[in-house]
Amino acid sequence: MRYCGRDFTVSEIDRIRALIATLPPPSRYRLSQDVCAAFAWYRPDGGLKDMSCRVALLKMEKDGLITLPRARCAKPLSYQASPECAALVREPALIPPVDLRTLTVELVTHPHDSRLWNAYVEHHHYLGHQPLPGAQLRYIVRTRGEIIALLGFGAAAWKTQPRDAAIGWSAEQRQRNLPLIVNNARFLILPWIRCKNLASRVLALISRRLADDWPGPLRLPSRIARDLRREAAVYRHLLPSR
Repeated sequence: MRYCGRDFTVSEIDRIRALIATLPPPSRYRLSQDVCAAFAWYRPDGGLKDMSCRVALLKMEKDGLITLPRARCAKPLSYQASPECAALVREPALIPPVDLRTLTVELVTHPHDSRLWNAYVEHHHYLGHQPLPGAQLRYIVRTRGEIIALLGFGAAAWKTQPRDAAIGWSAEQRQRNLPLIVNNARFLILPWIRCKNLASRVLALISRRLADDWPGPLRLPSRIARDLRREAAVYRHLLPSR
């Protein structure tokens, strides 16, 4: 049985059931940590594949293979927006002018910025806010201190038909090279912001640092990286044929 890019044997499923039965206090977080350690499930940077494991455990429960401990809350506190943040995400009375030369890109590392990012995405992105799977990065884009855009990147999905068809790789090639692909899970330009070429400029700035910021050996070949930065174009979506 395959979940999140890893094959689980019947004996491993049995071992997960045993780990659930012996948890001191029932905790999904503790369980995912124990499962990763027991099965040596690590990211390329050496950290536990905790988020991928959590997704795998949820899918196992959905398939009737295991019964997880009860979730302690619908959304962890780190994913909830504080009242302070909720007030800040409303459209300002004075909309800041955008000068592409003044854009700054900030990696979200502080808890306050994390709550702020969550609140903006929850209120203004059509998909709302959900925890990103696996390894992840979030960015806040500002002009003269004012937030104008937010982006989130997460681990790539195991299978996506349009992507896999466009790349043209085999199952073995996908398994080997999938860690080199990053999913742009959220890209939000705040709805009251109007600026020509803003999206392209933001993507160009992100492309210059994403590989260095990513928690793992994500390294684009230098020629491809240069092409991405030179083109600096908004994504051309590949849609599945109907």
